[in-house]
Amino acid sequence: MDLFDTSETTKNEKQPLAHRMRPRDLNEFVGQEHIVGESGYLKSLLSKGVIPSLIFWGPPGSGKTTLAIIIANYIKADFISISAVSSGVKDIKAVVERAVMNLKNNRKTILFVDEIHRFNKSQQDAFLPYVEDGTIILIGATTENPSFEVISALLSRSKVITLKALTDEDIKKIIDAVVSDSERGLGKKKIHVTEEAYLLISRLSNGDARSALNIIEMIDALKAKDEYEVTADDIKQVVERKTFLYDKSGEEHYNLISALHKSLRDSDPDAALYWMTRMLDSGEDALYIARRMVRFASEDIGNADPGALRMALSAKEAFDFLGHPEGELALAQACLYLACAPKSNAAYTAFGAAQEDVHNFRDEPVPLHIRNAPTKLMKELGYGRDYKYAHDYEDNFVDQEHMPDRLKGRVYYRPTENGLEAKIKERLDKWRRQRKEK
Repeated sequence: MDLFDTSETTKNEKQPLAHRMRPRDLNEFVGQEHIVGESGYLKSLLSKGVIPSLIFWGPPGSGKTTLAIIIANYIKADFISISAVSSGVKDIKAVVERAVMNLKNNRKTILFVDEIHRFNKSQQDAFLPYVEDGTIILIGATTENPSFEVISALLSRSKVITLKALTDEDIKKIIDAVVSDSERGLGKKKIHVTEEAYLLISRLSNGDARSALNIIEMIDALKAKDEYEVTADDIKQVVERKTFLYDKSGEEHYNLISALHKSLRDSDPDAALYWMTRMLDSGEDALYIARRMVRFASEDIGNADPGALRMALSAKEAFDFLGHPEGELALAQACLYLACAPKSNAAYTAFGAAQEDVHNFRDEPVPLHIRNAPTKLMKELGYGRDYKYAHDYEDNFVDQEHMPDRLKGRVYYRPTENGLEAKIKERLDKWRRQRKEK
């Protein structure tokens, strides 16, 4: 059966809206410009008509299945779709038999494996030989990192293409297409979507086109009219989710991030974890939370525990690597670490004091003795003269002025007695005393 006979399925109003509105070609496809744009990898492949085996890695509703169907339609291949959840080796053998028959009829076969990460090693090994000899073109879809979930032999014979969650603008375009398409969508009705509703649907769908279309379909069923307006209240009525009132650009957003920051600062790991989880569950961008924790590590912990900054950055990298939901545990780990770390804002206040002097005074000249003197003229002008090389002195310490004349004696950094900074304070106090005594 050719799954591209869409004459009935796309027009049948009994089919779910998300199914009816599935893009039929790249002109209808929304998002993933880095892949399908004029300079995108997939656009280039289609223009050449040579399609290798592919692994689409991306979040739900980002277009993985749709792109596989578009590719098969473009090269007029037999499209066979199986799910790794419900299929086994027996199903793969049946696919191979069909693919062999297609080859005899000079037709290509695309095997689309949804959730390919759920196939175990033996299942993946079963179709590896047929990928190698070209009997089938494999297109796998996964929300998990394929480097962990797909066997290396199969991975080396496939091109991994990363998809991104759809943007607010992408979701808006999809909704606009639905309310204007009279053949497959809701265009026979007069529907107006408010700007607030657009944003709320985008946030609640979390970049998932299917979820966004499901929300619109539920509202249409609720309204049961030929002319109506879609508002934020309508969305709240059909989406049963406790946290839907969270607004990324409104007061509640700032209330929650403030609660998280202050819980971390006050060394309350339980409250910090609660507020962070609230934000994640409300649909907040996890990387925004990671950025705030990186900032916190420098602002409120600083040199009392330099490992805090490394931990926050590692959590951000881990989330980038794993995505939702696995990467959220790394954020939780970092949140707890930051809350329990010794605190110091000495680096923050020192930087602020230095900034104030830089802004309030003219650009003072660098003292001659700490300037480099790479040329004869510069040496003659006194550059580098009487400079003391610290490694030539006891304890690698020298008493020489490094500040401009106008700022001599200025002190910005005042370490606390907390954590590692206590040792820094002890060392720095000793050096400052020595400078005063000489």
